[in-house]
Amino acid sequence: MRKFLTIALIASGSPALAASGPFFSLANTDFIVLLAFLLFIAVLIYFKVPSMLAGMLDKRAEGIRSELDEARAIREEAQTLLASYERKQQEVKDQSQRIVDHAKEEARIAAESAKKDIEASIARRLAGAEDQIASARAAAVKEVRDRAIVVAVAAAREVIAKQMTEADANRMIDESIATVEAKLH
Repeated sequence: MRKFLTIALIASGSPALAASGPFFSLANTDFIVLLAFLLFIAVLIYFKVPSMLAGMLDKRAEGIRSELDEARAIREEAQTLLASYERKQQEVKDQSQRIVDHAKEEARIAAESAKKDIEASIARRLAGAEDQIASARAAAVKEVRDRAIVVAVAAAREVIAKQMTEADANRMIDESIATVEAKLH
């Protein structure tokens, strides 16, 4: 504080030396200004304004320090939250990749199962078609046989009808009746 007064006196004395006439006179305005300035400085020192200013500056410095500490704490908390969110994001990313991989595996298994089902269905249909073909073949063979029998019977009837006389026919009828009577009794 004394350094401040010394510097103030030196600075204020230099213009006073440049004035004309005796310096220590109430007519000299420079001297009056110097006295007023020194009185102002003395009043400031008496009311402890420099210590109040220093206290205010210290208080302001302490406020700034606490704000910096609070900002540092908030920054650390933000970094912690950021790291936490990054971990969670990575976990979600990993989980989504596992879900996609699982879905792909299930799709592959479902595709294989569907392929096997289709192959089994085709095999059943082929077997059914072969059965239908065999059945149709058997029906066609039976129909051909039945027609052959009908044709053979018709041909045999014509041949027998041409070769048989009425007496032979009556004799055969009588033999058939006798055979039926013998079997029934």
